[in-house]
Amino acid sequence: MRNRGFIAVMILLASPVYGQQFTWEKQLFTAINSIAKVVELDGAKVLEVTRDLIKSPFDINNIENSVDGPTFVKLANTDIENGIIEVKMLSRIQADSPFPQARGFIGLAYRIDEGNSMFENIYLRPSNGRADDQLRRNHTVQYFAYPGYTFSRLRKEANGLYETYADIGLNEWIDVRLEYQGEKVTLFINNQKSPNFIVNKMLGKSTRGSIGLWVEVGTIGYFKDLKVTNN
Repeated sequence: MRNRGFIAVMILLASPVYGQQFTWEKQLFTAINSIAKVVELDGAKVLEVTRDLIKSPFDINNIENSVDGPTFVKLANTDIENGIIEVKMLSRIQADSPFPQARGFIGLAYRIDEGNSMFENIYLRPSNGRADDQLRRNHTVQYFAYPGYTFSRLRKEANGLYETYADIGLNEWIDVRLEYQGEKVTLFINNQKSPNFIVNKMLGKSTRGSIGLWVEVGTIGYFKDLKVTNN
């Protein structure tokens, strides 16, 4: 039986980090196309992450090629093939969001290669979770693989296979557990015993790599209590 590696992270920064490395308890992180800083929320120090629209511009007239990319805070010196990621996340929509259809996009990237050119991802659209429109509810959880397999492509070609519903909302802490092994990934939300979402065959080309705390355009994302286990 192999030993299971364990990394526990609570990130503390003195000021915003723009595309540079920072450390916490001898662990190294990098803000990739994102801006990270520590703020106090609900009496606790948490990591705030937003997409850096200077390094990663958004074109509302070309949404297909402006989203689902490497916009995350990445854990350095980490190379995991199969693992478990646990974290609490909360999202809000920016008041000045350049994307009127922003849903509070927040999630986890994994198997990120060294150059950030390939990775897998599952993210949430919390504002969809309790919408009055059932179709919007069906788009609450989303899988994609970078590059090439954006949400819009998968929606067109796979008829809902890579997204689903979850009872979540904006401005509330969501407990997320992501387990990936081989070609399969499962997502557990708010300590449910049964998976909320299953992808039986992931589409990405990367087979191992780091993990990232991911946000998309129009989102202010907050993270805490990150734990990564190497299987």
